[in-house]
Amino acid sequence: MIDFPKQKIVVAGAGSAGIGVVNAASRTMARMLGNNEVAFESARSQFWIVDAHGLITEERVDIDPDARPFARRKSELTHQGLNEGASLIEVVKKVKPDVILGLSAVGGLFSKEVLEALKDSSSSRPAIFAMSNPTKNAECTPEEAFSIIGEKVVFSSGSPFDDVDLGDGKIGHSNQGNNMYLFPGIGLGTLLSGARIVSDGMLQAAAERLASYMKEEEVLQGIIYPPTSRLYTRTINVSVFRVICLLIIYGYTQNT
Repeated sequence: MIDFPKQKIVVAGAGSAGIGVVNAASRTMARMLGNNEVAFESARSQFWIVDAHGLITEERVDIDPDARPFARRKSELTHQGLNEGASLIEVVKKVKPDVILGLSAVGGLFSKEVLEALKDSSSSRPAIFAMSNPTKNAECTPEEAFSIIGEKVVFSSGSPFDDVDLGDGKIGHSNQGNNMYLFPGIGLGTLLSGARIVSDGMLQAAAERLASYMKEEEVLQGIIYPPTSRLYTRTINVSVFRVICLLIIYGYTQNT
């Protein structure tokens, strides 16, 4: 987590989901860097957003206001060898990202060529988040990711997939991201506190608490969510305490 602000992240999809994730991730990066203007600018520079028209830059005509803060600057483009509307494959080849995040709802968008390019990532453990669902809209499958990139890739999806047998007793984990990990605890926390709203900070606190339950050996195996067998015994611990604390601090309860 300490290296998170240094991660280069290519995002496929500039809709509400894509921009929402980028906003949340960049705020976390900025907080880790000091929560000042320099920190926010540094965090912004770690994202490359690609939509149906290609890479979003400040040269884009009629750019979506929500995407504008993350549009690549003209000075950056020259240095990176990219231009307005550059394709996803071009961006991945030039940026050599640590992470590619799919929220495009375009099935198969992470093609063989894109995955081949990710093999040259500057990270020793590149990560793919193919989060679009249903399954037919997934940007790629875990089988495709592991067969092309190999066991070093970390994979997560928004749709359910089986884990991949990599041979020699090794498993490529599919890591389905699902709201079941947090919603029970957040729901109980807001109910007990009489919360009027569920803030971004509450969701962030719950997510960080969930991450704290991961074991180092699991992370090294490419597992990024705790097993459900462990989850149900810790639902309250995951979210309720931290959510209630935030509610009290920020005055979101009915009694404030």
